[in-house]
Amino acid sequence: MWNNTDFPLAHLITFRSYGTWLHGDNRGSVDRDHHRYKSPYASPNQNRKHHNQGTLKCAPVILNSNQRASVEAAVRETCVRRDWLLRAINVRTNHVHTVVSIGEKKSEIALNAFKANATRQMREDGNWLRDHSPWVDKGSRRNLWTARSVELAIDYVINGQGEDLPDFD
Repeated sequence: MWNNTDFPLAHLITFRSYGTWLHGDNRGSVDRDHHRYKSPYASPNQNRKHHNQGTLKCAPVILNSNQRASVEAAVRETCVRRDWLLRAINVRTNHVHTVVSIGEKKSEIALNAFKANATRQMREDGNWLRDHSPWVDKGSRRNLWTARSVELAIDYVINGQGEDLPDFD
């Protein structure tokens, strides 16, 4: 059943930690020529990957369990404060997935709020001591127009990310 409103029922919002998926990577990547829905990724290219590794301003950011807990708390708090419905969240070592209903707000607002508040919370918790952001610029924002697409996105976020992460810290 199609959503009869002018705005999506929810959004699948994903953002990655800095330096963990570069153009040229073996997994492929999204760039200015490969960014349309369901279009193929840019092909792996070791020269491009090596070049991009050389331009990194710091080591790639891999989130430990304390950092992941700070990020999750910040996303949850953001949703409560803004009266958004957080339908699913999964904070991994190198990316964060959320499914969130934000009404008529633009998904970019939620993406930016999640990243900013996650960084703030990590700093407050003593889990991020650097001046720069732990996140890449931008992120992925998929509109979910039907109940079925929301259901599939929630399943992907909760069950499609591999095993639960151990708490090594």
